[in-house]
Amino acid sequence: MDDKDSQLPSKASRRTFLSVSAAAAVTAGVTLDGGPAAAAGSARPAGPGRPVTKQHPDAELRALLRDIDERRIEATIRKLVSFGTRHTLSAQDDPNRGIGAARDWIFAEMKKYAAASGGQMAVELQSYIQQPASRIPTATLITNVVATLRGSVTPDRIYVVSGHYDSRVTDVMNATADAPGANDDASGVAVAMELARVMATRRPKATIVFAAVAGEEQNLYGARYMAGQYKAASADVQAMFTNDIVGSSTADDGTRDPRTVRLFAEGVPTAETPAQANTRRSVGGENDSPARQLARFVTNVADNDATGMNVRIIYRRDRYLRGGDHIGFLEQGYPAARFTEPNENFDHQHQDVRVENGKQFGDLPEFCDFAYIARVARVNAATLWSLAQAPGTPKDVKVRTNQLTNDTDLVWTRGTEPDLAGYEIVWRETTGPDWTHVIPVGDVAEVRIDLSKDNVFFGVRAVDRAGHRSPAGFPVPS
Repeated sequence: MDDKDSQLPSKASRRTFLSVSAAAAVTAGVTLDGGPAAAAGSARPAGPGRPVTKQHPDAELRALLRDIDERRIEATIRKLVSFGTRHTLSAQDDPNRGIGAARDWIFAEMKKYAAASGGQMAVELQSYIQQPASRIPTATLITNVVATLRGSVTPDRIYVVSGHYDSRVTDVMNATADAPGANDDASGVAVAMELARVMATRRPKATIVFAAVAGEEQNLYGARYMAGQYKAASADVQAMFTNDIVGSSTADDGTRDPRTVRLFAEGVPTAETPAQANTRRSVGGENDSPARQLARFVTNVADNDATGMNVRIIYRRDRYLRGGDHIGFLEQGYPAARFTEPNENFDHQHQDVRVENGKQFGDLPEFCDFAYIARVARVNAATLWSLAQAPGTPKDVKVRTNQLTNDTDLVWTRGTEPDLAGYEIVWRETTGPDWTHVIPVGDVAEVRIDLSKDNVFFGVRAVDRAGHRSPAGFPVPS
């Protein structure tokens, strides 16, 4: 036995650890500090590591969050409502009413934000002609307003946040009736625009895109086009969030939950191939899709005192009978998820504006909670800024399975970020919803862990010199 082997835990100690739960292991006196980071070429860091802790906002992020202005959010929503209807099939050339007027106002506002960016933010009208299709009776111009804040270090790495600026009433084809769309989805557009405003003068390391998309109510057309354009360009979109119906904390029965936002994250990937499905079934990866890793990251960086919010992850792609703009990105294989208020009031969604038996129907601004929307904006801001400042999610993460062992060999492609400090291995019991333990392994691209790949789930995350951590990459067999 050489010196390296003499430092390894005995098989008996490993089996003792694996025979108990993580909590019981702590009680039994198993070390949780993880020890020093493993040097390149080291054979086997000892498990189980230390408990995972949340990544708290640093001073830079806290200052950004303080700049989010509830009054500006309210003003944006009221301005969008003032265009009467924003139906996708409404007027494109009326300066005061219809989707064209809303488009032009959003574009002008985004251009103002870009003017303060020192040339780092560019704003464009991303347009195409949608030929007749579901809910589109004639060829129709659909335009997304897209503001791109170029990253200062790794600009090819992209994170997207959106809301949809089109609206509707009860009849999805009614393009003339008043459709205020205050909550659905001027609230989400206001979040994206406020983030564009407060981040325009800052310098994220990666690129952040702020989008107001159209055609959502007709069939997610604008976001699907946007995602397709990124895919055609082989863009490295590492996360996308849509904010859709984030305007109220009050349920239909009057109860309030002003400190919770739901985050819908799919399990089985929408774009999964048959070969990927076979792999997923073989390793039990139904709860480890890129969207689920993204959701875990959100709770790690944005569920805290700086946002004042609880992020409730929902293990679904979306609500029953509903869909959002994240689906277009999921269809292209990009990690994406949807923010939505905790309890919806359907009297104020997709409704003709009217009063029946003394009850007001319609998606009007008086039913919005602007302080709540500002807190949702802070959740988004904490997430996007943390993603953009951290290294990218590790790529090509694999677990070696060419021989039967009670260890775990993990390999990945080292990132190119200049401030990359190294990597951490995270793991959890197969029945656990989130990562529970972390093992620092240093600036390496492969490692052997003294825990069995058959008994727990592993992930690999990158860390920079300032301590910013990426989402975890989930390994597939090699």
